[in-house]
Amino acid sequence: MPVSSATPPTPLPPLRLVLVDDHEMVLHGLDSMLGHFPDQVTIVGHATNAAAAFALVTEERPDIVLCDVRIGKESGLDLCRQITTQYPDTKVVLLTVYDDEHYLYQALRVGASGYILKRIDGRELVGHLNRVREGETAVDHALAGRVALSAARLSAGEFWSGAHLGLTQRESEVLELLVSGHSNKAVASKLVVSEDTVKTHIRGLYRKLGVSDRSGAIAVALREGLFR
Repeated sequence: MPVSSATPPTPLPPLRLVLVDDHEMVLHGLDSMLGHFPDQVTIVGHATNAAAAFALVTEERPDIVLCDVRIGKESGLDLCRQITTQYPDTKVVLLTVYDDEHYLYQALRVGASGYILKRIDGRELVGHLNRVREGETAVDHALAGRVALSAARLSAGEFWSGAHLGLTQRESEVLELLVSGHSNKAVASKLVVSEDTVKTHIRGLYRKLGVSDRSGAIAVALREGLFR
């Protein structure tokens, strides 16, 4: 039997990684966790705020930035959009405690290449990062099944407007009435609930849409074409 002369593939160099989190303890923990995989990951910098993170990316041009959805009072999603717009060769993966599909959808819309929960172990994290470098999108297993079910139900027309943004059916109903110009009192009357209940739904939909007021929520609804 002839001996194969195929040359084994050249191993890839360790991927260059920037870590962004406003908690020093988290950064130290990631250092320790990823330090067990020096042949696959090299950490080239840390940042505890968005400005420092963007400056570090500009200087180091890492393969991947690993950051939280929230960086103190700043948005990791805004940082992700800024990085992927200015440096499209650098990928961004969100590493967070927010086990919520609406954050995942927002992350993907601003260009993230992954959304992973912080309870992950080191080996699995490195596996996700390597797949991201190869062009895949990494989604935490805890969320992937729920997202697939949501997509299937949406495709089948079983979901309400705004479901893909994480809105509950009642939040969608409230938002539709806001878009139509109804006051909180009028919304409460239409839905036969108290004004306090309406305010609770409004706070929830503001959080999920990433806005702080009624005009912002209406703008998102119009931009997304939720109510035609």
